[in-house]
Amino acid sequence: MQFLFPGMLLALLAVAIPVIIHLFYFRRFKKVPFSNVRFLKEIKEETSTRSKLRNLLVLLSRILAIAALVLAFAQPYLPFGKNNDRGPKDVSIFVDNSFSMSALEKDIPLFEKAKQKAKEIINAYDATTQFQVLTDDFEGRHQRLVSKEEALGLVDEIQQTPEVRPLSKVLKRQKAALATRSQTQHASYIISDFQKSITDFEPNQDTSLEVNLVPLHAVQEANIGIDSCWLAAPIPILHQSNTLLVKIHNYGQQAADEIKVAINYQGQVRPQGTISIPANSSVTDTVHFVLDTPGWQEMVVSITDYPVQFDDQYYVSFPVMEKLNVLTIQDGKVNKYMDAALKGISYFNPTDQNVKNLDYSAFAKYQLIILHELNNISSGLASSLKEYIIDGGNVLVLPSAGTKLSSLNAFLSSLGAAEFQAFNKVNKQVQRINTQEFIFKNVFQKVPKNIKLPHTTGSFSRKGITRAGEEILLTNRDGTPYLFKLKKGEGNLYTLSSPLDISYNDLVKNSEIFIPMLFKMAISTGRATKIAHVIGQDETIEVRSTDIAPDEVLKFQHNGQEFLPEQRIIGDKVILGINNQIKEAGFYRLSKTTSDTLGIYAYNYNHLESDLSFFSDAELAQKAPNFEIMDQLAVADLSSTIQQLDKGKVLWRWGIIAALIFLALEILLIRFWKV
Repeated sequence: MQFLFPGMLLALLAVAIPVIIHLFYFRRFKKVPFSNVRFLKEIKEETSTRSKLRNLLVLLSRILAIAALVLAFAQPYLPFGKNNDRGPKDVSIFVDNSFSMSALEKDIPLFEKAKQKAKEIINAYDATTQFQVLTDDFEGRHQRLVSKEEALGLVDEIQQTPEVRPLSKVLKRQKAALATRSQTQHASYIISDFQKSITDFEPNQDTSLEVNLVPLHAVQEANIGIDSCWLAAPIPILHQSNTLLVKIHNYGQQAADEIKVAINYQGQVRPQGTISIPANSSVTDTVHFVLDTPGWQEMVVSITDYPVQFDDQYYVSFPVMEKLNVLTIQDGKVNKYMDAALKGISYFNPTDQNVKNLDYSAFAKYQLIILHELNNISSGLASSLKEYIIDGGNVLVLPSAGTKLSSLNAFLSSLGAAEFQAFNKVNKQVQRINTQEFIFKNVFQKVPKNIKLPHTTGSFSRKGITRAGEEILLTNRDGTPYLFKLKKGEGNLYTLSSPLDISYNDLVKNSEIFIPMLFKMAISTGRATKIAHVIGQDETIEVRSTDIAPDEVLKFQHNGQEFLPEQRIIGDKVILGINNQIKEAGFYRLSKTTSDTLGIYAYNYNHLESDLSFFSDAELAQKAPNFEIMDQLAVADLSSTIQQLDKGKVLWRWGIIAALIFLALEILLIRFWKV
């Protein structure tokens, strides 16, 4: 047994007071005349003995009462567990305030119970303790140590948030805050439901910090949520049937039938039918829609599911261009067939420019750039095209029979493509179409047996068939590539091995191949706008600086409120930092000071917590063997549990109880033991 205040034991000298009183207590006896005392001798002796016994018991009760009271003030305890050092301590408390904490335990939300337990932890420590109160928001003001009173105030201010953090990051955040005062002891408390999706502790976790896990359990509910959405084509097309793919996940242990799917577009809710999802699996459904107007589009995909609903809606936004901009760069020679094809497709907005009069800064506004039989590709043009491709553009190279191979190969090799060799006048016939690749995928319901494929009388050979990242789209009978694609960065490089000139190549006469090829190349851009963002994950948005004046301030607007993002200009881009200013799912309109809309961005809640499976106390003990796991009995009386963990088995209460018992015994002896 040890004492918190051992100096108080000197007060045990006070037991001398009742002893002194007892020894120097002289009672005056009153003389009473009596005729004969012979018959009183025996009773007198008996009364004297009983009186001495009673006085000794009263003395003992007083001594024991004083001793017990002194011991109580010295605060004895039995040290056990990890904490035998009784110095000052800093405590970090994490309160899980994510959406999953809305679940109920005996009609009380886990979130409210977590705040209550946080207060119990704070109250279990003395006024000298410093506290960190941390939540999923990871706010800057929560990364400092505060007093006990201020910590209680911070707990009261906690609100639920769409943010969700893996607990390993929470623990790192706690360690960073506690490390600011290395001269004190440190303790960490994590109050959470410990979902399996966020509990990522390692079994060999660092034990330099005393970590206490406080699990709160609710009734586990089955849940169905929308996992993600994406467009089937990189660029949606006006007045055509477009396809949105929706991935819906069943997190429950039972199959879900007749889940209703709907889409809200232009203020109208359009049912899309029902689907069935097997237990603990996902199904990808398709939603078809037709776009009537260009510009930014807003859509909300929804399902019907109870009781968990934060993941039942998915917001989607994307821009729709009225026409696809195509730039043809030529050296004074125009191919009338290609020119007619580009102008004949209503979705194309073609532009012809001579290689000598190019504006490289305008490349970004084109979805496809065609290099038509250039005799030479300058280093400046090659560099601009490479940057354009990496940033998400598409380039189609149509070589000339008399092209300068050194300049063409320098451009190809800079992107990692195989170089061309000498031009050979050899007859070749295209035999195979790669219908698994995007350019020709879904172009034919079934490739006709009598389809007319391109025939060439002259083409370039290559150094090797393909390079890493290249894919053959059309193949000649001899196995050599006719048309191949190279993925580079976010964009694509397409290269034809034969000139487009009709004297060498009849591709322009094969409308079944040529027209779909140009169209799919133009919409294959990797620079397509991201149709949905996740709150707390997508911290930056890029917009073109060419649309914004240098001193112009941008702003986001949502439901009548607005905020200013962080703005940084890097090259031809403006990088916008959100900095955790978005807390509610929905559509956020980005505009300039002049109110011109630059974009509409869809933000969704993080679905990391859609899977409502939790670790039990036993599973937590296996996953984090070096941590202290508070069981349900300990959580029920958290203050006492913490005091025992922190101070050992506290005995001062027993001292008070013993003192009261001995004082009560003294009173009983004096009052009821008559001599």
